[in-house]
Amino acid sequence: MKTKVTVVGAGNVGATVAQGIAQKELADVVLVDIVEGVPQGKSLDFMETAPVERFDSILTGTNGYDETADSDVVVITAGLPRKPGMSRDDLLWKNEEIVGGVTREIVKRSPNTILIIVSNPLDAMCEVARRVSGFPRERVLGMAGVLDSARMRAFISMELNVSVDNTHAFVLGGHGDTMVPLPRYSTVAGIPITELISKERIDAIVDRTRNGGAEIVNLLKTSAWYAPGASTVEMVEAILKDKRKILPCAAYLQGEYGFNNLYVGVPVKLGRNGAEQIVEIKLTDEEAAALRKSGDAVQELFDKLKTAS
Repeated sequence: MKTKVTVVGAGNVGATVAQGIAQKELADVVLVDIVEGVPQGKSLDFMETAPVERFDSILTGTNGYDETADSDVVVITAGLPRKPGMSRDDLLWKNEEIVGGVTREIVKRSPNTILIIVSNPLDAMCEVARRVSGFPRERVLGMAGVLDSARMRAFISMELNVSVDNTHAFVLGGHGDTMVPLPRYSTVAGIPITELISKERIDAIVDRTRNGGAEIVNLLKTSAWYAPGASTVEMVEAILKDKRKILPCAAYLQGEYGFNNLYVGVPVKLGRNGAEQIVEIKLTDEEAAALRKSGDAVQELFDKLKTAS
């Protein structure tokens, strides 16, 4: 049986994820959307690039879920995007309904799949998918830290005029304004950025990372899609290729970092079983306090979900 990945939501992010998976030949892709013709048309358009891009993955567009049966990984991007002036939290109520409904349809047909949640507010939508699916925590993850860390790496590269290949960054915490970029763990060719960049410029990079999504929303009048799509593909690749790659992901913590029963962005070893290990790194008191504040913000959303359920 060929490897299959389902992407739910054929908007900008979902379409970019489907394209990336196909071009890397990671799997055949089923693209699902409620708008008739959109997933079918985008899938056909992608298939017609195959002779040029030289990939043999098959893309299928559908408005239903039967074609998604026995998916190895399911990426959920469905939901309303952010508009200018909106926070990710503003999307909570509507996207809870959407993500919950999608998850029910998926688990009926792919009970052994791994779920990667991209819909906002990210951490809360992970919890919705976990509750509805009944899956163990290893198989419900959120894509946020990869994106936030990629943004920080890009800003470091721009600041120092060096290759992004030389950069490494870690961003922990919830996917929002309280995220916790960690300059101490961010390096260029192994050299801590604290030795290469002034504190003032590092603070500016940290601030821009925290507001990276809002910066793009203000420019495009909608959410970003290229970087979120590429970041999701990196997670899919790590899982399908059993790379055991350590990436910052939203994971359900049960004691790690002092959190219990909460999705928080932390380093995760990704492999064929999903979250193979949650990696705990040592934090300073200041970093730990920032992470706690971020977790508290996520907890507030979780409490609203409990009230709404």
